[in-house]
Amino acid sequence: MFTTVPTLDLLLKGLLLTTMSMFWVVLLVRVNGLRSFSKMTNFDFVMTVAVGSLLASASQTNSWGAFFQAMIAMAALFLVQFVTARLRRRSDKIEALMQNTPVILMRDGVIIDTALAETRVARSDLMAKLREANVLDMQEVRAVVLETTGDISVLHGDQCAAHMLEGTKTIGNGR
Repeated sequence: MFTTVPTLDLLLKGLLLTTMSMFWVVLLVRVNGLRSFSKMTNFDFVMTVAVGSLLASASQTNSWGAFFQAMIAMAALFLVQFVTARLRRRSDKIEALMQNTPVILMRDGVIIDTALAETRVARSDLMAKLREANVLDMQEVRAVVLETTGDISVLHGDQCAAHMLEGTKTIGNGR
């Protein structure tokens, strides 16, 4: 691609194609906004993985055609993310179609075993998240929520305002 000397060409491809690809991703993020690599939805997660894969492909390609195809695919991913984010904001039906509903795994100090089973969250993982959140007493836990991103949020303290659980669903013996 750059020279007829194989070792030098390999070195130049690695350095230059990776640099060009990174600048392209930075430009796309600047155009699309900070939300580009957020972890708000499962769609955003897939976007991040896909761009990483395309970046790796672009930096290892052996032809300009394949390089530009990867650049176009990255731009297409950003465009699809932009369009779907707009559609989600405008339509509750599209939002419901694309987004999982956060699930309450624990409420007011009580673990909801049916929610753990349905979401396939191990009790040991829940306990690890409680420790990570510095919970010292289960009775201090107002709610534990499995978020749409797969993250687990732990709300603890004296009380939990109802609006903090807005949009979540309760499975089984939760209140």
